[in-house]
Amino acid sequence: MAAPPEENQQDTGVRIGTPAGRWILLTTVLGSSMALLDSTVVNVALPRIGRDLDADLAALQWTVNAYTVTLAGLILLGGALGDRFGRRKIFVIGVIWFAVASLLCGIAPNAPALVAARALQGIGGALLTPGSLSLIQASFHPDDRGKAVGLWSGFGGVGAAVGPFVGGWLVDGPGWRWVFLLNVPLALLCAPIALRHVPESKDGRKHARGFDVLGAALGALALALVTYALIEAASGTLIVTGTAAAGVVAGIAFVYVERKRDDPMMPLDIFASRQFTAVNLVTLCVYAAFGGFFFLAALQLQVVSGYSALGAGTALLPITVLMLLLSARAGDLGRRIGPRIPLTVGPLLCAAGMLLMLRVGTDASYVMDVLPALLVLGLGMVTLVAPLTATVLASVDASRAGLASGINNAAARAAGLIAVAALPLAAGMGAEAYRSPAAFDDAFTRAMPLCAAVVLVGGIVAFTAVRRPAPDCRRPECKTHGSVTAPPLERGSGKSGT
Repeated sequence: MAAPPEENQQDTGVRIGTPAGRWILLTTVLGSSMALLDSTVVNVALPRIGRDLDADLAALQWTVNAYTVTLAGLILLGGALGDRFGRRKIFVIGVIWFAVASLLCGIAPNAPALVAARALQGIGGALLTPGSLSLIQASFHPDDRGKAVGLWSGFGGVGAAVGPFVGGWLVDGPGWRWVFLLNVPLALLCAPIALRHVPESKDGRKHARGFDVLGAALGALALALVTYALIEAASGTLIVTGTAAAGVVAGIAFVYVERKRDDPMMPLDIFASRQFTAVNLVTLCVYAAFGGFFFLAALQLQVVSGYSALGAGTALLPITVLMLLLSARAGDLGRRIGPRIPLTVGPLLCAAGMLLMLRVGTDASYVMDVLPALLVLGLGMVTLVAPLTATVLASVDASRAGLASGINNAAARAAGLIAVAALPLAAGMGAEAYRSPAAFDDAFTRAMPLCAAVVLVGGIVAFTAVRRPAPDCRRPECKTHGSVTAPPLERGSGKSGT
C-alpha cells in the first residue's frame, strides 16, 4: 500500500538548476563520498597500519570488519530514523558522528583503539548513507528527481574511483592516519551547508510501534559474534566455540523478533517473493567473493608484488572506471534481454578474472599480469551489478522498493564481512602471513579459486532461479554506479522505504 504524502514534499519541489538544488546536490555528494571513500581506501592502507601498530592479520581483518558490522547491521534502522525524525537532522548527525569517529581512527594509539573507532564509524555511516539519497528524493521536484539521483550516483562513483588513488597517495605521503583524518574537513564543510541550504523532511506515516532497535541490535550482534568466531577459529579455543554458538542464537533471535514485531526493521514476508529471495542469494555469493577479493588483492600487490600503497590503489582503478563508464549501458541491456543472462554471464567473467589473478606474484608486470585480470573482473561486475539492482526492485511491490534495496545492500555488506573473516581461515593464512611475501603468496594462490567458486555459485543460482520481471516494474534510478562494496541504494518513489 502506498504511503501518504510526506511533510514538506509537494508537487513543487526544488529544481535542479537553481542555487538551492546545487547546494543540496553538493551536500549529499559530500556526505555519501565520506562513507564511500572510507570503504574503498582502507584496504590499501592495511599493510602500513599493520606495520605501524604492530598488528597481526586478525587486527587487519577487524579494521575492515568492525566498520562493516555496524554499517550492515544498522543501515535499515538509519533510514527509518531519518524518515521519522527528519532526514536532514539524522544526516547531519551521521556526518558529525562519522567525522568524530574518523578523528578517533586517525589518532588511535593501537589496534584495539582503531577497531573500536571503526565500529563507531560504521554507526555514522549507517545514518548518513541512506540519508543522502533520502534528502534528494524528498527535496527535488518530481520532474528533476531522476536527474538529481543520476548526478548524485555519478559523482559518488567518481569518488569511489579516486578513493584508492587518494588513499594510496596519503599512505605513502603524510601517512595512513590521514586516510581517516581527511573526513574531518569534509564534515566541517558538509554539515553547515546541510543545515543552511537543505530543507527538512519527514515521513508522515503513523507507525505501529517504536523503532526496531532490538532487531537492529540482534542483527549486528549476530554478525559480530560470527565474525569473531571465524577470525579466531584457528585458535580452536572454547571461547571461539561459545562465540560461534552465541552468534547462531543471536541470529535465530533476530528472525524471531522480526517475525513477531508489528513494524519490523526487516519484514520477513518480503522473502515470500521467490525472485527476491533468489536475487539476494546471488547477492550474498557475488559480494562475498568481491569482499574477499578486494581485501586480499590490495595486500597481494603490496606484500608480494612490491607495489607502493599509491601503486596498489592506482592499479585497482580500472574496475571502478569500467563500472562508471558502462553500468548504465549494462542496465539498459538487462532491461532488453532480461536479468537471467547478465546475472549468469557476469559471475563467469568475475570468476575468470579472479583466476587470472593467480598470475600476479613477485615482480608481476602490471600490463601483462595485473591489468588483464582486473579488466575481466571489471567487465563481469559491470555485467551483473545493474541488472542485480533492477531485479531486486522488480521482485517486490513498488511501495516496498526502498525496503528491498536496503535489505539487498545490507546483505551485500554482510556477505563481504563474512568473506573477509572466513577467507584467510579457509586459505590457511597465518596471523603473520602478511609479513612474509612467500607465505602470503601461497595463501593468495589458495584463496582466489575459493573466491571464483563462490561467485560461480551465484551465477548458478541466477541461471536456475531468476526470471524476467514484469514490464511495468519499478526501475532503478541510480544508473551510474562505481562502488565495489555493495549495490546502490534505491528509494521507493520518494516515499519511505528503508
